[in-house]
Amino acid sequence: MKTTTETPCGDEFAALCRQAWGTLIPARASYLADVSPHYDEVLHDIAQRTEHTGSLGKTDIAALVVWKRLSAQTRWVTDLMSLPDTHVRAVTERAVTAVRNTTVSRSEAASTGRGIIAELPGFHTGDALASAILTAAAPTRMAVYDRRVQHALDTLRLPLTPTPGRYGRYMQLLDDLLHHGAAHADGWSARNIDTALYWTGGNPHPPATSHTASR
Repeated sequence: MKTTTETPCGDEFAALCRQAWGTLIPARASYLADVSPHYDEVLHDIAQRTEHTGSLGKTDIAALVVWKRLSAQTRWVTDLMSLPDTHVRAVTERAVTAVRNTTVSRSEAASTGRGIIAELPGFHTGDALASAILTAAAPTRMAVYDRRVQHALDTLRLPLTPTPGRYGRYMQLLDDLLHHGAAHADGWSARNIDTALYWTGGNPHPPATSHTASR
């Protein structure tokens, strides 16, 4: 899945990234305060298993469907469950290897991994569940994307279109936010940003102009 460039360059985009931190910092604090610390146990358990097995199976994907609160009453679920687990693991193993490849940029690794996951039923379009799989494969490097994240990005005027290669561009956008965050980004991961965006997208408010809020 080829990544196409859409992120603007220059002072205006850098200013938007810096301004976004005025929203991300309090949003992350609210997320941590209001969401149960146990909610992500499913993701953490799958990430730990994947660390040892190097792949995700049908059981792991089914658990991530619940974690993402997605509907399992769809045709793609039937098609996926009808495949041998060995086939699913063969595909996800390649995706795991791709997103863990530190010889390429985060966005390139994400794009390659997303393209591999697209070989499975139900993953040709849409990045919510695919991004959860890739995040479980590389939790310190990848991040989750969904509609709430997209809404937050739109609110912050950070461009991310639905054209092919969106997940790779999303990871590049998170890298840009980290790059322009200066001291505010210290200690933050891509996953930290996605939870802040998720919270912002579900609890919309005007972007903050102050950068003094604490995490």
